[in-house]
Amino acid sequence: MQTRILVALLFGCALGGTAVAETIVVNDQVQVLPAQMDVPKRGSTMSQVEKHFGAPVNRHPTVGAPPITRWDYNGFSVVFEKDRVIDSVVTADSAPAAS
Repeated sequence: MQTRILVALLFGCALGGTAVAETIVVNDQVQVLPAQMDVPKRGSTMSQVEKHFGAPVNRHPTVGAPPITRWDYNGFSVVFEKDRVIDSVVTADSAPAAS
């Protein structure tokens, strides 16, 4: 159940905007290179994230058990389990404008 909730949240983040990352193929396997952006690290607490990055633009309601919460910032979203970061996702609003 926990995995389904996390997958649904991460899928929802992806639908909110295309991630800014480079994909490459190595030995017939697709790999995603990490974004070159300062985002919260796994294991950080909610208070540490808010202290470093400020208040989020949007706080989504907590769902499931264990409680999963998503905070949106300009350029990335942060997913928490209880009060700890489990993932940070770079979003399309941080992409450079196309010329």
